[in-house]
Amino acid sequence: MGRLTKPLTNTEVDRAKPKDKEYNLSDGSGLSLRVKKTGTKSWLFNYFHPQTNKRKNLSIGQYPSISLAAARKSRESAKELLAQKIDPIEYKADQLRQMSIEASLTLEVVARDWFTVKKTSIAESTAKSLIRNIEKHIFPIVGHRPINKVSAPEIIQALKPIEAAGKLETLSKLIGVLNEIMTFSVNTGVTSHNALSGIRAAFEAPKPVHMPTIKPEGLPSLMKALSYSSLDLVIRCLVEFQLHTMLRPGEAAGVEWSEIDFDEQTLTVRKDRMKKNRTHIVPLTKQTLELLELMRPISGHRTYVFPAIRQPNRSCTNEVANNALKRIGYGGILVAHGMRALASTTLNEQGFNKDVIEMALSHVDDNKVRKAYNHAEYLTQRQEMLKWWSSHIEQAKYTLIGLNS
Repeated sequence: MGRLTKPLTNTEVDRAKPKDKEYNLSDGSGLSLRVKKTGTKSWLFNYFHPQTNKRKNLSIGQYPSISLAAARKSRESAKELLAQKIDPIEYKADQLRQMSIEASLTLEVVARDWFTVKKTSIAESTAKSLIRNIEKHIFPIVGHRPINKVSAPEIIQALKPIEAAGKLETLSKLIGVLNEIMTFSVNTGVTSHNALSGIRAAFEAPKPVHMPTIKPEGLPSLMKALSYSSLDLVIRCLVEFQLHTMLRPGEAAGVEWSEIDFDEQTLTVRKDRMKKNRTHIVPLTKQTLELLELMRPISGHRTYVFPAIRQPNRSCTNEVANNALKRIGYGGILVAHGMRALASTTLNEQGFNKDVIEMALSHVDDNKVRKAYNHAEYLTQRQEMLKWWSSHIEQAKYTLIGLNS
């Protein structure tokens, strides 16, 4: 019969003194206290590896940081692992490795990985605005947090100042972005669930904001105001070009001469400049070509059709048209983006195909275009519609300035 080991007492552990050589005090069942010559006391669990049957020592920690009772709990936990054929040292190493990985996968790290993928599917300007918002409002507060530790309450608290400032549109976008990041982390195996899926309910919803626009019957007055204005020729041509082409403000302002095919009479806006990161072809009408001819002596030798006044090597910004509309008396009445709504309303009232109108506005995805139209038919229908629209604009222009078209 084997000799039974008497369990240690707290007093024995506390009074154990260093000797000329380090020694062990056994507590039984593999647990012992190692006392070194320096006086350091460490807990060890001695066991046989479940596969190799070799002796191994698991370091549990130093006394008094780890008490006798705590050391015994660690011993029992190790024995439970051994009963499952799991090596306690390997298990502990795996746990530490996982904790290290999780600590390194902060919200900012995962968000930047997400953004690397996200920016390939959106326009460059949209991508820049997106990362700017995250860097300004999210990273400084919770960017350092391991993403698997991020909780709804702390994110809600971080976003409350934005709500208090009345920036509800910004708030709504950030909530959407955070949910995209969390979904990305789930899909890539970083986290097991999206802890932020319900945070939108904690905030006031933004009120729908409609872009100021005018009714179709107001087009003649707009054209008169443009014609009689003292706007710089470049700016006036930009406003009219956007109106004719139905492009978004930034898309129109950034048009490059290299995107224009005068033989085919088309403008091909590169996908990196489009909101949905999809190449957009615009048939050019007689009127839009005339506007381009007006611009050719001014900027034909440069990159951009509509160069910035003070920095001609750069394009006009997407705010130029908005400022121009304010100068001619349309502040709060019409914005540049609202000219797209004006075109859409007018063309729908005239009975043009709704899908073709949506295509002209670059609202329809490529799959729907392919299903509904072949490429030639798609361009032909848009060409016919834009030809009517340009003629309608021209007629409105001459109606109130007393000339015949």
